[in-house]
Amino acid sequence: MSVKNALKEGGIRLALGILWLMHFLPLPVLAAIARGMGALLYKLAKSRRRVGLRNLELCFPQMPLAEREALLRAHFAWLTQSLLDRAVLWWASHERIKRLIQVEGDIDLAEREMQTTGRPTMWLCPHFVGLDVAGAAILLCQKRPGASIYQTQSNPLMDKLMKRGRLRFGNAEIFPRSDSVKPLLRAIKDGRGFFNLPDMDFGAKDAAFVPFFGVPAATLLAPSRMARMMNMVVQPVIAELLPGGRGWRVRFMAPLANFPTKDAESDAARMNQFIEGEILKQPAQYLWVHKRFKTRPEGEAGFY
Repeated sequence: MSVKNALKEGGIRLALGILWLMHFLPLPVLAAIARGMGALLYKLAKSRRRVGLRNLELCFPQMPLAEREALLRAHFAWLTQSLLDRAVLWWASHERIKRLIQVEGDIDLAEREMQTTGRPTMWLCPHFVGLDVAGAAILLCQKRPGASIYQTQSNPLMDKLMKRGRLRFGNAEIFPRSDSVKPLLRAIKDGRGFFNLPDMDFGAKDAAFVPFFGVPAATLLAPSRMARMMNMVVQPVIAELLPGGRGWRVRFMAPLANFPTKDAESDAARMNQFIEGEILKQPAQYLWVHKRFKTRPEGEAGFY
């Protein structure tokens, strides 16, 4: 290992050690730390700041620049809080985590559907900063075991830690995105609910360009196709970080009506419309620093 790589590895281990120590702190203290760190990251993370501002410009063109900047500053604070909250999600006791989660809505849907109709459930979880909280709520607060796909991390230590953190509740399976989908399909057939993250840009393959706040965005067709193929109930689950470190709210919403249909592209557009509506309820907590419009239709110039 080169000196540069050794220093990088040492820095990662130090950061993870500090993160582990933070799980002993009360959530309001973590929230206060996150506000200061978020303000600093807004200044230092220039590339992510540019991505966020570009996304907001595309999605809210009528919003004055000063308002978009203020929105993104708030987003960096929430994003930093979500990263520090992982200390609690990864290492705190199950009992403490459950006390911090406020569950709303039909949390028993997946279990009830499997018992009465035999239909598996797809939990549709857009990329709000509380995404990991939504996963914890699914695994801790309802009975049906879950399955999901994860993106393998380039750093082996971080990859191991993320997998361990997401599997620590004991009733989940996760499958690398790069692997075959067959093990996931078998897990769903065996009765596991599927924790599905539908709103990232993975390229034009198996996607359609449908509007996202009026801008064509490469949107996966897999949620519609999989739900139709496996006769799944599609239930949105939205997580929200509460102000001041007062905990987390997770809403288990009513299933999407008449979803899926035979038209996967129309379903993708409808899914984006649903996500837009949820973003408008808590705009600062959506993941604006992801290059949502990275893939463009053939011949169209890039946005970033």
